[in-house]
Amino acid sequence: METVFFCNFAGSNNELQLMKRTLLYIALCVVTAVTAHAQEARNHNLEVAKNLDIFNALYKNLDMMYVDTLDANKVIGTGIKAMLHSLDPYTEYYPEEQQKDLKTMLTGKYAGIGALVRYHQKLKRVVIDEPYEGMPSAEVGLKKGDVILQIDDTVMTDKNVSYVSSHLRGEAGTTFVLKILRPSTGKKMDFKITRRNIKMPEITYYGMRPQSVGYICLNSFTGEPAKAMRRAFLDLKKQGATKLVLDLRGNGGGSLSECVDILNMWLPKDTKIVETKGKMKRAGSEYKTRLEPIDTVMPLVVLVNGETASASEITCGALQDLKRGIIIGTRTFGKGLVQVPNVELPYNANLKLTTSRYYLPSGRGIKMKEGIKPDIEVKPDTMANVTLYLDRYDSTEVMFDYVVDYIAKHHTLTPAKDFHLTDADYENFKQRVIKSGFTYDQVSKKQFEELVRAAKFEGYYDDARDEFEALKQKIDHHDLSRDLDAHRNEIRQMLEQDIVSAYYFQAGQMQIGLRTDKTLREAERVLNTEGVYNEILKKCTIGQ
Repeated sequence: METVFFCNFAGSNNELQLMKRTLLYIALCVVTAVTAHAQEARNHNLEVAKNLDIFNALYKNLDMMYVDTLDANKVIGTGIKAMLHSLDPYTEYYPEEQQKDLKTMLTGKYAGIGALVRYHQKLKRVVIDEPYEGMPSAEVGLKKGDVILQIDDTVMTDKNVSYVSSHLRGEAGTTFVLKILRPSTGKKMDFKITRRNIKMPEITYYGMRPQSVGYICLNSFTGEPAKAMRRAFLDLKKQGATKLVLDLRGNGGGSLSECVDILNMWLPKDTKIVETKGKMKRAGSEYKTRLEPIDTVMPLVVLVNGETASASEITCGALQDLKRGIIIGTRTFGKGLVQVPNVELPYNANLKLTTSRYYLPSGRGIKMKEGIKPDIEVKPDTMANVTLYLDRYDSTEVMFDYVVDYIAKHHTLTPAKDFHLTDADYENFKQRVIKSGFTYDQVSKKQFEELVRAAKFEGYYDDARDEFEALKQKIDHHDLSRDLDAHRNEIRQMLEQDIVSAYYFQAGQMQIGLRTDKTLREAERVLNTEGVYNEILKKCTIGQ
């Protein structure tokens, strides 16, 4: 490399010699740095070539000499996944046969009937769990609990959920016949269903709360949520909303541009929202709002939790940095990485590749597994063990069957916000649970067993044997009826949500859950208590 310096200098001979030495030193530093960088690049390229040769030779030897015939797709595919997993959780390889999965992930769309299915452990059959509003399953009249018997000529009674689900999906516009058994009547029924592109609504529910508080639950940034958010926000303002709660709990993110357009509703035009920086220059971008806002002064609270990620974290983080809103809940997931979703590879494969990091308006990044720290922390209530087992692990399916029977006996239901199970209804459910043979693991029993092991190891079990035995008797003879009474409020709410979803879908289910939502209650306290919102906004400090 040739380094040329242009200068005009007048001075003594000593000064001239000093200047020459200085310039020579600078030139040598530049040459040394360039040389070192070039050497580093050569070493890197050498290591890449060496390891690729080793990998190629390794597989050739395995393929030639290994005791069994290798499945190249499986073996090399496993190697690819392990390589990518060593980088970050979001860089992923999609071979040709998984392109539909990639498309579904990116768009949130798939073609099918629009229903959640589950395996009924007692019946050992796949059943309809929840038809989605406005989708083919709901339109033709499928109901919760319908047992899936056959799809066209393919019998489904001995198949698992994955198999049945894959056959319910297909190309949009294709038609098939679904044969089901309806438990409430014992009748077999045929439904002719045409598959459609299925897209879950970006907004699960929005509506007015007491004291002029508007509420919007945004569950995704895929699709076109900015348009839906704009419509919902304007509608709430028309209904008299002067304060807003934006619920981003469980929102795993999506499009960065949609996130910026949503924030544009509350932030002035040309406001910097986020910047991305990566190794390649083209991976760096700056995102600013493009339009005039709707409302820059309405008090705004955002609800978050550990499943609030990616574009959701940018949304709450930018509002926090710019002091435009208060964040309430628990620390967010911590996904500060940006992916290019469609790097094309040979043989119709694709790579979803992490290329850059997010940086919020203050310059801070969203650190992995550290996320955004809320301004006010509110931890959600934990679910009792008996409730958890009734909902997820009960082989008797007593809760599911109770809901199916209730729906069969009630053709209509009061509005979701007004629906309550009576004490008599709950007592009926309680007796069904007791008679069903329902069992569940007790946390106290597991912890007691750990304590006994520790006591024996440390040598004081024998001295306290009588006390241990007395406690064991109490734990072993737990009272199911007592537990069902002790946790009746949360169990009853879960039943109400399942019942309401059959009539009013996810929006109705959410309205039931909001009744006892303590994070929402804290948000409403902040918004409705004079001076509290502004005081918190002033004191809030930006932090991870």
